[in-house]
Amino acid sequence: MQLPHTTTIQGSSNGPHLLITAGIHGDEFEGIFAIYNLIRQIDAAKLHGKLTLIPVANQSAVDLHSRCGEDNKDLARTFPGDANGSLTEQLAAHLTEIISKADLYIDLHTGGRTMDVYPLSGYGLVKNATNLETQRRMARAMGLPLIWGTSPELNGRTMSAARDAGVPAIYAEYRGPCPCDPLGIEAYTNGCLAVMSAFDMLDNTRPLQPSQPPIIVEDPRPGSGHLQVCNPSPIKGIFEISAQLGQNVKPGDLLGTVIDPLTGKEHKITCNQTGVIIVIRSYPQVDEGDALAVILENCADPSSPYQLPSC
Repeated sequence: MQLPHTTTIQGSSNGPHLLITAGIHGDEFEGIFAIYNLIRQIDAAKLHGKLTLIPVANQSAVDLHSRCGEDNKDLARTFPGDANGSLTEQLAAHLTEIISKADLYIDLHTGGRTMDVYPLSGYGLVKNATNLETQRRMARAMGLPLIWGTSPELNGRTMSAARDAGVPAIYAEYRGPCPCDPLGIEAYTNGCLAVMSAFDMLDNTRPLQPSQPPIIVEDPRPGSGHLQVCNPSPIKGIFEISAQLGQNVKPGDLLGTVIDPLTGKEHKITCNQTGVIIVIRSYPQVDEGDALAVILENCADPSSPYQLPSC
């Protein structure tokens, strides 16, 4: 197994140990470039604590231009891994050990080649009240327009590895479809610096204030936050999008149409929830069962839809 390259910056005085990773999937690049920015910018003499940076966590997947590595396993579903298993299982075990040694953890993602994801910071609604409040602080400091707390019970992920190790952790999502979005790189760079500032790891810095307060949603229902199972395609085919990211929808609204390229038969995909679209399939080719959209539900008051800033 090829271990990911890790940059460690030890500060001049005591402070938290922050771990930041990107490249868990091989088709997500904004986080990778943001971490390289941090490597260039952080001055150890002005750092309080320790910073561990892993820009490309999954080199095998990057080499294949793919979400998964050469063993066709999704690293983000393989934690805590197996030191004696396949390449991805070994990698998950290695990263689990690194995560367990951190005080704070940020994992940077995007929707990759196939999904467009509304910019958000997310975390699991863990039982440890102190860790949960720390995660809320981290998510607010990231400065993204949506903050989403979801079920802590989802396993196989970086967040579950952090949960099991008692490490406060957040993940972030920022759009996804190519080309690599410079606004995403900037948002992630500034967001990570803001988290460091919020936890007194940097001197003389002020977190950038978002243009408007974020939407904050916490949904403790089982399975919340599992993006890959929402609004699955009924067939293998071509997805024609009819809705857009950030759009408010209600039951019966058309999300898109999956067309069978062999027969021309059309399958209309309609919404069965009230809320706002925070993920939409952007890559037209789909397999049966592929998620086509994720709706952030208005659970408390369906008559008051979320008003997210346009992307």
